[in-house]
Amino acid sequence: MVLTGERPTGGSPGEEVAVDLRPHDHPLRLVVGTLDTPGHGNARPSHRYAVVDVGTNSVKLLVAERDAKGRWQTVVDRSEITRLGEGLAARGTIGRKGVARTAAAIDEMLAEARQKDVVGVAAVGTAGLRLASNRDEVLAEIAARTGTAIEIIAGQEESRLGFLGVETAIGDGAGTLVVVDTGGGSSQFTFGHGREVDEQFSLNVGAVRYTERFGLSRRVSRKTLRAACAALAVDLASLEGRRTADDVVAMGGAATNLASVMLGLPTYDRDLVDGAVLDAREVDRQIELYRRANVTGRRATVGLQPKRAEVILAGACIVRTVMTKLGRDSVTVTSRGLRHGVMVDRFGTASLAAEPWSPIGGSRVQADETDDAVAIAASG
Repeated sequence: MVLTGERPTGGSPGEEVAVDLRPHDHPLRLVVGTLDTPGHGNARPSHRYAVVDVGTNSVKLLVAERDAKGRWQTVVDRSEITRLGEGLAARGTIGRKGVARTAAAIDEMLAEARQKDVVGVAAVGTAGLRLASNRDEVLAEIAARTGTAIEIIAGQEESRLGFLGVETAIGDGAGTLVVVDTGGGSSQFTFGHGREVDEQFSLNVGAVRYTERFGLSRRVSRKTLRAACAALAVDLASLEGRRTADDVVAMGGAATNLASVMLGLPTYDRDLVDGAVLDAREVDRQIELYRRANVTGRRATVGLQPKRAEVILAGACIVRTVMTKLGRDSVTVTSRGLRHGVMVDRFGTASLAAEPWSPIGGSRVQADETDDAVAIAASG
């Protein structure tokens, strides 16, 4: 079994060895080699790799192909809502139903990766698994059901990888920059100038946590909304007192869904969402829209992915509070995220920075693609 692109035991560079992703399924053929010097053997000139990102409320699959010059092209980029962290804020543990849904999604994605002839797989977990008191049992059960292990990454590492994932979308400007990744269980913040990182950290502020804490999955009063926003202001206080950045880039399910609604997209379109500018007035408009609507009404909103209806109000409030704390009237939205950073970190080359990601034949972005250091959607 290969975890996070590590070399399997046995074999030498260029030798093809069998790696079991599941004991009862077909093995993945992996060409042994380092990340910078792929093996030879029967390997194809271009190599495909997969990243599985296990978030608090969704699982994402990114399959990308790196050619001989180190340039990347997306083959598959999709997300499936599994609600792994459902009830986590109240219980402190992950429930068996969430584990079952998540394991099934991972299993399906690994099968898809095999079908795409990937030669390496990295699987990472974020806030939901970091915070759960029963994470060891959850990880063991997922490994038993899927034949693969999940690497839990620390919050600061998640920030670093998220920043790495959006680098090529940022450009070469020399101004100050903040990259914000809002998720279901936490949010990551990276401060820098150009492509240099000055500071990065993670806060336990997520859409699922606030949805459950304040009952924001349904129509709420203005009093409840004010209470939620006041709590957010306290939890995000560490963002205060900073010099206003030249640019703020927002990624995650909340930001991409807000942009999709702003654009009135009946079907999610990553190309249109990437680079969209989301201003404070639009976020305020959508907050009021979701505050007054029940789940059914929210699901009817053009541009909003139906499975995110329960948590979109909390997500919008987080985005708006972040904008206030950073002294910004607008943010630029990107659909990239942690999965892209993991791909570059585990399997990439330096030349990626000079070559944008682009879809190729066979690529697909499902209606619920985005995300969440963690893509978010939950009932509750």
